[in-house]
Amino acid sequence: MEGWIIGLLIFALVTAVSLVIISNLPLGIDIDGFPKAFLSGLVIGALNSLVLPLLSSLRLLNLLTLGLFGLVATAIVFGLAAFLVPGFRLRWGFLSALLGAIALSFINSFLFWLLGRLGIYTQLAG
Repeated sequence: MEGWIIGLLIFALVTAVSLVIISNLPLGIDIDGFPKAFLSGLVIGALNSLVLPLLSSLRLLNLLTLGLFGLVATAIVFGLAAFLVPGFRLRWGFLSALLGAIALSFINSFLFWLLGRLGIYTQLAG
């Protein structure tokens, strides 16, 4: 039971660091400090667990768009998180959500890879 909580907290922490980095890039994304970034990470984690599987169930649409709908679904989750968390803003609407989702995927992947290489992630999550 507590393993998923630790996993969500690790995901939220890594995502918060990623969001702080992203907010310093010219992508039209604003975060009012690390606490808002951490809250946004929790919301993105929860939405990834709840909403993303519903959107991903539209497999035919994903097949017809050659996988691009998966990217749109991720941008929708990113935009929903910005809508739900005060202090997390998208200046350019869906374009910022799309760019933010792409950047978040790359930066989170790198940070999780780095934590895995250092042996930190496996110790915390395992």
